Amino acid sequence: MAEFHKPARVPGSAFDNVRGGVDPAEANRIAHETATALLARVRADPQPDVVDRLVEYTDDNGIDAIAELWSHAAPHSLPGALWRIYLLRLVITRDPDQTSYLFQRGAEAMSTIDPVVAGARTPTGPAEITELADRILRGLFQGDFAGALERAAAFCRVIGTGCTALADEADLMHPERASELTTRGARYAKTAGELDVCARLWRDNALD
Repeated sequence: MAEFHKPARVPGSAFDNVRGGVDPAEANRIAHETATALLARVRADPQPDVVDRLVEYTDDNGIDAIAELWSHAAPHSLPGALWRIYLLRLVITRDPDQTSYLFQRGAEAMSTIDPVVAGARTPTGPAEITELADRILRGLFQGDFAGALERAAAFCRVIGTGCTALADEADLMHPERASELTTRGARYAKTAGELDVCARLWRDNALD
């Protein structure tokens, strides 16, 4: 995982660095225990001020602490899912202009219901895409957890399609940029698949 410093300034390419790590068993145990305890406690009594602090945590504190806890966890696990949602929100809020543009391009190019499932308000500008990021993360703590993961997965597919659409346009004149966008799009698609699996596991009471 890339090194993030407080406060983290994360570009849209941050998802290029998401990967499953192989860490010692103790780190894995801590990741699972902290994710389980946090989620269980907040969902049992979702006080609005507590949820607000959790949603806005990285705005004030950066991503370091969350990355240290959860970034190494397996993608099909509770800490792995939480890490991806936090990172997704950070990517959106740090560059809402680019993210909203990619979302619009992806939505225009898709024939699936993913833009609807993602739930961004239309027209989708920077304010709407930032509000969507908050709603997705908030849904983990006080709503349909699997539904929030599915919305995040749909969002990633839309963004990935937007990256691919821009890559196709840039291919002849800017091949390096096209390659970068193609790679980023593929990684968003991979993240979408991982979040979909987590959603299914949650519904089966098997996400831990």
